Amino acid sequence: MYHYTLSQWLFFFYFYCFFGWCFESTYVSICQKKLVNRGFVRGPFLPLYGSGAIMMLLVSSPMKGNLVGIYIAGCIGATVLEYVTGVVMEALFKVRYWDYSHKKFNFQGQICLESTLCWGLLTILMTQFIHKPVEHVAMLIPHKALLLIVAVISLCFIADFVTSFQAAMDLRDILVKAEQAKQELERMQKRLDVLIAVANDERETKKEKRLERREELVGTIEEAFAQLREALPASELLKEKREEILELRDRFIGNKRVGEEKEQSFIRNFIKRNMLKGNPTMTSHKFHDTLEELKKSASEYRRKR
Repeated sequence: MYHYTLSQWLFFFYFYCFFGWCFESTYVSICQKKLVNRGFVRGPFLPLYGSGAIMMLLVSSPMKGNLVGIYIAGCIGATVLEYVTGVVMEALFKVRYWDYSHKKFNFQGQICLESTLCWGLLTILMTQFIHKPVEHVAMLIPHKALLLIVAVISLCFIADFVTSFQAAMDLRDILVKAEQAKQELERMQKRLDVLIAVANDERETKKEKRLERREELVGTIEEAFAQLREALPASELLKEKREEILELRDRFIGNKRVGEEKEQSFIRNFIKRNMLKGNPTMTSHKFHDTLEELKKSASEYRRKR
């Protein structure tokens, strides 16, 4: 069993967070053919790698000298950590920061056989080769100096994490509000279809069309209001519904304006905008269209700047 002080454990955690950030940012930058600051937080840290490294050290400790045992322990421990982290983050933020749905032998898109096997190899690589020199460096640093280093990094990391967490929650709120607005627009569209059918005697069939994209839905509602304006003077029935029509239009304009203001505010914020940039593989099954529109808007905003 490893016997380290709390400050040494924290030092290892931050070191492997930084190591993971270097690895992932380099890999994603090469794939994207541009520099990408990868990760949930904006600083040079990937907490999943730091947590994974600590977990690997703990689960492999009883297997010292047994490479097969270390490999199996690393596969199981890291996969469990990845799955739990992925499920919790998706439940909390409504998006996936990684998605293995396109991989063979995946489970819920959160884990897959390929990554599990790689985690086992990485556990052997880390415990047998990488960690030994890192441990040596940590042991050479005087206790008080190590405490100071860890304290300073902890303050920076916590501040960064809190800011990034709030940005992720703001993104979640936008996605949830956009979905609610979409459902409200669909209900409004159905009601307007009924009113248009009443105003036009020759049209007895109600139009029932479910639009998937918000822009198309908004355009359809604006067209419906135009039709109502034309039909209103000639329709006694619609005159009786005038207050309802005006209320629907006010709600439509209000929802549209509030949604646009929130999205623009999110895009103009550097930290929030770069959260989208730093996680190009971020996806959401339920809020896919809204998330992709935000990514596109963020990319266009950067080009304009």
